[in-house]
Amino acid sequence: MRLADTTSLPAWRRPKALLMLMAAIMPVAFATWSALLNNFTIEVAGFDGADIGWLHTVREIPGFFAVGVIAIIIFVREQTLALVSLILLGVATALTAQFPSLAGILTVTMLSSIGYHYYETVNQSLQLQWLSKAEAPRMLGTLLAVGSGATFLAYACIVLTWRAFDLSYDLVYWFAGGLTATVAAACFLVFPQFEAPHPQTKRMILRRRYWLYYLLQFMSGARRQIFIVFAGFMMVERFGLDVHQITALFMSTLVVNMVSAPLVGRAVGHFGERAALMIEYAGLFLVFLLYAGLYVFDWGVWMAAALFMVNNVFFSLALAIKTYFQKIAAPGDIAPTAAVAFTINHIAAVFLPAALGYLWLTSPVSVYLLAAGMAGLSFALSTLVPRHPVPGHETRLARPLAAAE
Repeated sequence: MRLADTTSLPAWRRPKALLMLMAAIMPVAFATWSALLNNFTIEVAGFDGADIGWLHTVREIPGFFAVGVIAIIIFVREQTLALVSLILLGVATALTAQFPSLAGILTVTMLSSIGYHYYETVNQSLQLQWLSKAEAPRMLGTLLAVGSGATFLAYACIVLTWRAFDLSYDLVYWFAGGLTATVAAACFLVFPQFEAPHPQTKRMILRRRYWLYYLLQFMSGARRQIFIVFAGFMMVERFGLDVHQITALFMSTLVVNMVSAPLVGRAVGHFGERAALMIEYAGLFLVFLLYAGLYVFDWGVWMAAALFMVNNVFFSLALAIKTYFQKIAAPGDIAPTAAVAFTINHIAAVFLPAALGYLWLTSPVSVYLLAAGMAGLSFALSTLVPRHPVPGHETRLARPLAAAE
């Protein structure tokens, strides 16, 4: 069904409804896996910093090969691939606790990561194809809020039931993964296949005029990996938080994100991508410096928790990278470039977790100082984003200085 014809459908069967439903069901599996991961690997599998680094390196390998999506969409619609990927994510999550060893956890993690990363790749493409440039910042903020809300409910269930009913890792993983897989399968029956107005190029492309977008993606992936791998792990290893406590921290963060994400989307639409990215990277630079200070000055668990929440708010501004690309891209470039960009985003993610896992064993401060340096470099790159990016004016260097902003 063409997008132009979807107005005849009830609201709950339109493309935006599918985007919101997928945004809601993906975190049920992924957020539950993440919430239990640090406690599960430490308490059951006996992981140390090096092991958790290897786990996250394996988890990011499918992201590095996300460019393979281009070959798959030659034969499979992006919408279908997104739902199949969600089913794989759900099934692999359900099986996580069945293999409580390094080799077993790495294998299941690889499978769930294929589902997660291939879903994220095509989901970003579908968002930019199905949403107009005018509504994209606001709607992307709404989708972030929907995902945060679903994640909040998953965390709330863990907090309220983990100790009260003496739940096991096995049961929680089975329920969360099974729910995601079941709802994704049901979407095949409920929603028609939507046809975007612009056919997508189904081959790998690298365009010189997208160079700044590629660099922003690379730096975003490197920075984010340090936070994802070590921020939560630090809360358990250094401060001894239990499952219900670390999940409560995640919930508090989500409440903030549920409120701030729609506002962030509107702010990006109003002030532009350059301002949003500069604020994000300046904030992250300060946050990572303060993370390092936790080890130097021993500020305690409450400071660590506050930094964790603030960090997530700044990360939500990253939606500006998506809308920046949407404004400079040729319509047919969205799907293949989303796959290429996802691979670029994960170049550092493949080697950083394992390498920094060993550095973590001797100097956690150095890990966070490295992240601060990356945020500083990202800030410098963000100053090159035009106030009003369009094809032909992708960076502030793309015009003579006299015409530049």
